[in-house]
Amino acid sequence: MTDYNFYTMENAPEEAKSMLEKIQQGFGFVPNMFGYMAEAPTTIEAYLSLNDIIAKTSFTPAQQQVALLAASVENDCDFCVVAHRAIGKMKQATQQTLDALNENSVIECSQDAALVSFVKAVVKGRGRLSENTIESFLSAGFTKQQIFEVMIIVSIKTLSNYINHLTNTEVNPELLSLV
Repeated sequence: MTDYNFYTMENAPEEAKSMLEKIQQGFGFVPNMFGYMAEAPTTIEAYLSLNDIIAKTSFTPAQQQVALLAASVENDCDFCVVAHRAIGKMKQATQQTLDALNENSVIECSQDAALVSFVKAVVKGRGRLSENTIESFLSAGFTKQQIFEVMIIVSIKTLSNYINHLTNTEVNPELLSLV
C-alpha cells in the first residue's frame, strides 16, 4: 500500500502554507484532508476555488450542504460525510434530512428529497441522466441552471472523495464533535 505524506503548517510545501493558514482561519483547525492535499498545492487551490464557486450558486447554503453530503454518501466517503453533516448543521440544513441521508432513510422535505435524488443520480450515472430524472428535478421547483450547478458540486466531491479514498483520511475530532 502506498503511503501518502500528511503535512502540517510546519512541514507543508511553501506553496501550500498560505492556503493552509486560510483554511485554519476559516475552520479554526485544518481538516485532515488538506494535510494530504498539500502534497500538490494546486489541488488545494482547485478545491478552494470550486468551494468559492459553489457559494455563488443559486442553491441556499443549506441546499449546498445537502447536495455535497448526498454526493459524499453516494461516493461512500466517510470523511466528507462527517464534514458535510457538521457544516450542514451550521448552515441550517434540516436535521431530519442530514440524519436520513446518513442512515439511508426517507427524507421528509420533498425539495431536499428531490435534490438528493438528483445528485445521487448524477453520481451513479456519471452525468448520464434520463429525461424522467431531469423532469422530476425540475418539477420539484429546481431550474435548468441548477442542473449545471449540481455538476459543480459533484465535481468538488469527486476531487475530495477520491483523495480521501486514496489516503484513508481520518476524520478530525473537531468535525466529529459537531455531528
